[in-house]
Amino acid sequence: MLSLLILAIACLPQFISSSNLALTFDAANSTCTAACSTCSDTSTTDTSQYNTDDELLNELLNTARNNSQDIQEIRQKMDGIISSLSHIKETATSNAGAINDILLLVEDLIMLHNDSSSFSPIPTSCQEIKNKQPNSPSGVYLLKTNNGTKYVYCIMEKMLCGSRGDSWTRLAYLDMTDATENCPSGFRLYQSGGVRACGRTTSCGGSCISVKFPSNGISYSQVCGRVVGYQYGSPDAADPRPIINDINSHYVDGISITRGSPRQHVWTLMAGLNEASLHNNNNGKFNCPCSQGSTQNLTLLSFIGNDYFCESGNPATDGTHQPVLYTSDPLWDGKGCGILEGDCCAAPGLPWFNKVLGTNTTEYLELRVCGNQGSIDEDVPVSFYELYVK
Repeated sequence: MLSLLILAIACLPQFISSSNLALTFDAANSTCTAACSTCSDTSTTDTSQYNTDDELLNELLNTARNNSQDIQEIRQKMDGIISSLSHIKETATSNAGAINDILLLVEDLIMLHNDSSSFSPIPTSCQEIKNKQPNSPSGVYLLKTNNGTKYVYCIMEKMLCGSRGDSWTRLAYLDMTDATENCPSGFRLYQSGGVRACGRTTSCGGSCISVKFPSNGISYSQVCGRVVGYQYGSPDAADPRPIINDINSHYVDGISITRGSPRQHVWTLMAGLNEASLHNNNNGKFNCPCSQGSTQNLTLLSFIGNDYFCESGNPATDGTHQPVLYTSDPLWDGKGCGILEGDCCAAPGLPWFNKVLGTNTTEYLELRVCGNQGSIDEDVPVSFYELYVK
């Protein structure tokens, strides 16, 4: 099937170059030819249809065979085929290399018909595809960006961050439950109790480790995403000791998500010390700002505002903590919250955060894992993230 698709797609440029040519495809001999079928008034049009064992191939060949149809209709058929191939690439578990080659051929065809005034341009966003073809499935699509054409993953069917009927472009994805996944460059791998997560490199003091996700020239005004992390040791959320009112520094024990340079705040995900008790009767100043009895809500940095999630994974009821990775309670999923964290787990949208920027931008997104003490004392490694823009 794959070899037939490749050859059939390779034949299309011969047809596109002239609307008077009828395409002939010989699968047995692996050849394709173009013959004139409407060169004179006395000519007759062959109305026979191709019939192969593959429905997608039939559609491709019969669309090309009917040389009297409108060019725009041909393009719509090609768009449908491209969408199908994109879906195949996303879901296939074998023949991945061959399918990727098919998509490269499709890209060449798109560039060919994009040069013709008879065809409309390559879409510039997932939303444009959704608007033109509302039933398009989620998958990999080709978009025209400020940096040329790029393959991107578009979410089409699922409602994200309350946006029903909209589509989103994925900029970042990591799932460490997949044993073949590696941590981003520079991150340290944690493995404990079946959990794999990525945190800071070994440090004696406060530090951050960073990974950036370029937008590839795609313009956006909204960011939607979710992150799953784990508590190691004694993180204390946004404890102001010492006061670090600097978005470029380790202002949080947790995850900082920003855009561009200079950094502009998108979202912060914090890890508090305890979820069910106060540390040494200190009025909860090491616990999440949203936790009952915490004083951190009085000292929360202005650039964070309400754009944060916070949770602790430490279930101790006596205010203690251990130098371990608390694998039984993933953070920022809205589940497993302790008796002091009811408000934390009731945060709107959890586990998804949604940031409306108020402006259009093509800036990169950046995710940092930070801590204001050495990694031997505290860390908040991540095991999963997905970030989308529109």
